[in-house]
Amino acid sequence: MRRLLDVNVLIALMDPDHAFHHRAHAWWSSEPRAWASCPLTENGLLRIMASQNYSKTSRFNVKDLAERLSLFTDTSDHEFWSDSISIREPGRFDHGAILSSKHLTDLYLLALAVENQGCLVTFDQHISPAAVMSHGASQLEVI
Repeated sequence: MRRLLDVNVLIALMDPDHAFHHRAHAWWSSEPRAWASCPLTENGLLRIMASQNYSKTSRFNVKDLAERLSLFTDTSDHEFWSDSISIREPGRFDHGAILSSKHLTDLYLLALAVENQGCLVTFDQHISPAAVMSHGASQLEVI
């Protein structure tokens, strides 16, 4: 099953100083990975890591990060998934089960993984998959 990497996983894989860098690489190296990214995850990686407030010890810029991301996608079993679903689609989300707006992006990414018969991989332990209809228990993997 192809795995959609959440922004927090992508950042941990790319930043050697990240608190979960070793955990992310241990997970990645535990088996061959077929993975995916999408506009939200790619843009999130660049936006967060290129921010001047991201790190006190390292500076990243959009150009270098985009090149590193391209190298990662080109040298691994990567697939790009377009943002092909909407939060408004009837039958895709149980809006009543979305208890906080801060989980909207994570739930969207989970629904995108479901749409593509994949799995969302994240460090976030607070995602409530019940808000995404037609998901399977194996479609959310918390590292």
